Amino acid sequence: MIGNKALTVRGKRPGQAITLTVALTAVGLFSTIFAQAAGPAQQETQRETLKQSISDQEMQLLRQDIRAQRRQVVSANLPLSTDESAKFWPVYDQYIGETIKINDVRYALIKDYAANYSTMTDAKAADYIRKWNELDKTMIELRLKYIPIVEKVLPVKKAAMFIQIDRRVQLMIDLQIASLVPLVNPT
Repeated sequence: MIGNKALTVRGKRPGQAITLTVALTAVGLFSTIFAQAAGPAQQETQRETLKQSISDQEMQLLRQDIRAQRRQVVSANLPLSTDESAKFWPVYDQYIGETIKINDVRYALIKDYAANYSTMTDAKAADYIRKWNELDKTMIELRLKYIPIVEKVLPVKKAAMFIQIDRRVQLMIDLQIASLVPLVNPT
């Protein structure tokens, strides 16, 4: 349950469906990436892992699946009339197009972090944290930009509800990713 009202998709809790998809996506991607950052004693395991690594094309397909499920969550939880729906979904698609650009940078940052994990310098760690926080700020700015845009096509309370739903879904995705990305090794 998220807050007072659970988000639902087809009678199921979407958090579970999305969490499963995100977990499988993230586990496949990040376990492969971070296995590469292990110690020299695991070189043979790393070679096997690299053979099974997830390709960028496979990652794109997984991200598309997450976006489809995100859309289902919004659709199942945001009550729209036919007229509202006709106006809202093109705005939603535009918004998701802009979130994709932010997430492209986020995934590139995670890949870079993974590639440098075992040889992380102080400068690289500081740069990583700065960039991660800049991405968070960019996402907040995008939501702020879209509040008045969504309010033009939906009543204010429904617009607010959309922003809440979107934020909750993004928080679930972010939590899954954060739980799989190891903390910087301070030594």
